[in-house]
Amino acid sequence: MFLSVFDVYKIGIGPSSSHTMGPMSAAARFLDELINTQWPRTTGAKVSRITASLHGSLAFTGIGHASDRAVILGLAGETPDKVDPDKMEQIVDQIKSDKTISPKGHPTYNFNPVTDLVLDKKTPLTGHANGMLFQALDKDGTVLLRRVYYSIGGGFVVDETELEAMRSNTKPSGTDKVPYPFDNAKQMLAMAKKSGLSIAQMKRKNECAEMDEYTLNKKLDKTWNAMNDCIERGIKGAGILPGGLKVKRRAKNIHDQLKDEWQKNEFNPLQVNDWLSVYAMAVNEENAAGGRIVTSPTNGAAGVIPAVLRYYTHFHSGSNKKTIRDFLLTSAAIGGIIKHNASISGAEVGCQGEVGSASAMAAAGLAQIMGGTPEQVENAAEIALEHHLGMTCDPVGGLVQVPCIERNALGAVKAVTAASLALKGDGSHFVPLDACIETMRQTGLDMNERYKETSKGGLAVNVVEC
Repeated sequence: MFLSVFDVYKIGIGPSSSHTMGPMSAAARFLDELINTQWPRTTGAKVSRITASLHGSLAFTGIGHASDRAVILGLAGETPDKVDPDKMEQIVDQIKSDKTISPKGHPTYNFNPVTDLVLDKKTPLTGHANGMLFQALDKDGTVLLRRVYYSIGGGFVVDETELEAMRSNTKPSGTDKVPYPFDNAKQMLAMAKKSGLSIAQMKRKNECAEMDEYTLNKKLDKTWNAMNDCIERGIKGAGILPGGLKVKRRAKNIHDQLKDEWQKNEFNPLQVNDWLSVYAMAVNEENAAGGRIVTSPTNGAAGVIPAVLRYYTHFHSGSNKKTIRDFLLTSAAIGGIIKHNASISGAEVGCQGEVGSASAMAAAGLAQIMGGTPEQVENAAEIALEHHLGMTCDPVGGLVQVPCIERNALGAVKAVTAASLALKGDGSHFVPLDACIETMRQTGLDMNERYKETSKGGLAVNVVEC
């Protein structure tokens, strides 16, 4: 199994990787299929109108996650990594006014968001909780092309055939053209022991099977710069977050207080936790505002990994480009194992798959660059994930704000604690990471759908929106 670090860490926009970036990517993919693939085309048939519908979790929390806006932008030809956040509202307003879309390379299609974009809460699509249906029709309303896509977490989008292939595991294990194609943590540790390489070194060699080392380093640096820029924007932002809950941005105020304490050289035993928390909250407030973000591995959990890495660069003198790159490579290796064997989608397994996975990835990355052995790195990931098991995804109002912003702060604190505990041991431990990942998968299957990003249970119904 090989999942690139740049599949795990994708630059996009907030507030959700599965509910915002996924639908936008699906819409863009539909446009591509419409014009570039050999679907059955009746002689003389011409696409006049496009329609879209969102199902399952996407329908229930679509407005709060801006899923409707994401589809409109995707059908306009925009993609999450390239769309200008400052121009999104202008694009959407223009389409709502014109009731047409004119994506680059396409003719103009009729598309009225009021009637042609439906949040269907009554008809779930069977493949996944995050289902989307796109249709292209002629002037008489005859369907010319119909495609179903699923947003499976972290911005990943698959069609029905791809989803079935994933679930039937039709690709034999170890067929990737990389030197260390580990499918699970047990294989990863065995390969590390046999090769004498660290997890970061093995992951680097796998990536270099796809690109040269210069390109890899450049892209890793770009990823960290995007994460760090998001922190910087977050600690400068102020005001009320969009969406109607009237949640105030707090990162700037907390950061200002921490800077004052730092300059006064006052002893505060909680200060490390405070810095971790403010960095994570800064990212997730920026995400909630719809800003530029990096899936880590999702948007809802995007604050944990940047916070832990920024903590390391802040408090540890050994920080340099190599340690940052090794952190990202190691954490992505753990994220790939989790995604391959369970899920990183809140709509599929709850927040244990989002913040829990992010915390495990961050703990592994930190243990790696603090000098941990492969066994200690695996132990750190297991400790962090184990203590998120059963965590529900219950966003109030369908918004990635409450409890998501603070939850990222606590996920970062847990990650550092897990890495510290693991580094004080010899790497041997009772619960293997693979067993913990399988437990998360089973727990997600057993979890009632009300607690899986539908906003139909938990805090979402027990907190009065105001």
